[in-house]
Amino acid sequence: MNRMWAICEREMRKFFRSPMLMIMSMMLPLVQLVILGNAFGGKITNARVGVVDYDHGPQAVKVREAFDSIAANINTFHTFNYDNERQAKDDVRNGKIDAAVIIPAQYSRRVYAQDRPQIGLVVDNSDQFTSGSLETEMQSLIDALNAPLIPDTIDKQIALETVELYPYVSYMKFLLAGLIALAMYVSVMIGGGMLYIDDKARGVHEGYLVTPITKLELVMGLNVAGAIKAVLSGITMTVIGSLLAGLGTVFHPMQDLQMLCLILVTSVAFNGMMFLMMVRVDDPLVPRAMFGVLNTLLYFPSGAIYPIAAFPKWLRAIAIVDPFTYAIHGLKEILLKEGGFVSIYGDLLFLGIFGMSCLLIATSLFKRTL
Repeated sequence: MNRMWAICEREMRKFFRSPMLMIMSMMLPLVQLVILGNAFGGKITNARVGVVDYDHGPQAVKVREAFDSIAANINTFHTFNYDNERQAKDDVRNGKIDAAVIIPAQYSRRVYAQDRPQIGLVVDNSDQFTSGSLETEMQSLIDALNAPLIPDTIDKQIALETVELYPYVSYMKFLLAGLIALAMYVSVMIGGGMLYIDDKARGVHEGYLVTPITKLELVMGLNVAGAIKAVLSGITMTVIGSLLAGLGTVFHPMQDLQMLCLILVTSVAFNGMMFLMMVRVDDPLVPRAMFGVLNTLLYFPSGAIYPIAAFPKWLRAIAIVDPFTYAIHGLKEILLKEGGFVSIYGDLLFLGIFGMSCLLIATSLFKRTL
């Protein structure tokens, strides 16, 4: 144990002599939290919609009044008048406007005659977010126009009443769990994997090999130091990120204990995985080349950015074996739902078994020779 802790102490001294290393390992997640948290997840506003009115009747005026109401209240879109449909479609195609509404001739007459009146909507579906929001808003408007002027005294329609279990969760709050895990991963990759390979390239490990240190002591010493770095990054990112996102979970002692347990096992899992990947690597350029690939392969399939339920089957298969998936699920359960140990015990179990398995395999693969 003394030899293992000596290695750990040496790694931590080297780490704290370069505080910029820890700061830079957290800069990427913090920047992503602020930028992505505000750039995604919001409602579409101030979209530009062209209106081609071939009818000019009272029912067309009613539609135009509904458009003005939307622009004055929820501000999803503003309308612009067009004389012909062709020009409006060309402007949608060229990006001058986001959509075009076509009110056909005889629209008012067909409304009064109940002869299936129609309103056309031309959207630029290369942008699914904007077009989807505009389609939803237009459908709500059509539903309102279709509602009877004098409702029945007995409500015969089926109604859906939605009950939200939690307060409003902004995208920044949703993103926080993934970025805490990302901060720990970056810390492990920079402060663990890259430094380990750099030490091998400098010949530092040759000094270890002429001592009576065993493979297990050497591997565990390096990984304990890496786990401490990851825990520090995780705790720091949790506190700063929670304050930025407006989450009060960090002020609850029980949630803090659950968070600490999850951060500990996540750090073990990430370090074990990284050491297993780097245990036979000698070229210092390899971890730098792997960084982007691993980031994409592990972070994005984990549900950090988008729900796993929307993934194709092959991507869900990656998510099942991805330690990021379980770390992020557990962090969301604590930060957003305050679910307790019952909701995260499966994540703790997977991450603990995964991390220890990686360390045992890495120890057997570790070469105590040059």
